[in-house]
Amino acid sequence: MLRIKRKGNINGLYVLPSIIWLMILFVIPVIFILAFSFFERGTYGGVNYIFSLENFKLVFDGIYIKIFFKTVLIAIINTILCILLGYPLAYYISTRKSIKVKNLLLMLIILPFWTNFLIRTFSWMIILGNEGLINTSLINLGIINEPLELLFTPFAVQIGMLYNYLPFMVLPIYASLEKIDKNIVLASNDLGANNIKIFFNIIFPLSIKGLFVGVFLVFIPSLGEFIIPDLLGGAKSPMIGNIIKDQFLTSRNWPFGSALVIVVMALILITIIINNKTFKRNSF
Repeated sequence: MLRIKRKGNINGLYVLPSIIWLMILFVIPVIFILAFSFFERGTYGGVNYIFSLENFKLVFDGIYIKIFFKTVLIAIINTILCILLGYPLAYYISTRKSIKVKNLLLMLIILPFWTNFLIRTFSWMIILGNEGLINTSLINLGIINEPLELLFTPFAVQIGMLYNYLPFMVLPIYASLEKIDKNIVLASNDLGANNIKIFFNIIFPLSIKGLFVGVFLVFIPSLGEFIIPDLLGGAKSPMIGNIIKDQFLTSRNWPFGSALVIVVMALILITIIINNKTFKRNSF
């Protein structure tokens, strides 16, 4: 018994650094944000420690509600686009027989991560600009006479988010597809099932876990995105992340910015709960 207790204490010590790390970098900042959300803005910015609920009342003002809905819509569209492009790509890679080909394709998907996120987003400004690759090519081919307005539009924001978040959908789906026992597929084929039935009755249900992980990894970061809307959308396509950034860095209204953060975190928590319940309901 004494030996078991000592072993348990040693295992607890291994986890202690992670707990301290989470407390310092996650739990304590969240507590501060929650506390700030119930105070007033100082005269020259910052926090005036007077209890108030005005920040949460302002959050549900018509303007911010519209931005919240717009942000959720963009995140949903981005997630759907990542599924539509990511699942076929992951399936194609998993069906390659050559390990070298698989590794090469996976490396090409991961390759953009070797470059800074900000630089990758800036590159789309060059591609979508009036003198960018797309407009220049179309003008040289005689298809258009004037540059198309591609940059600083919702379209540019959606393209930038799709490009940056697509790997987060492909990789977990690919991992799930790789775990499927190939003998099950061969047995189904021998029993007379065609490729369509094999996919919808075997492959897709067995890969649903990777799909849910991909949705989780794409949708939640999309809700808090602010760099891509800033660079590719400009003032025309603000998301809630841009409003939060402006409240902390420009307006210096930390209490209102904190209230917005708490609402976004609540929305993310709801998403996680729905995702977990849906996964448990559809798990096999």
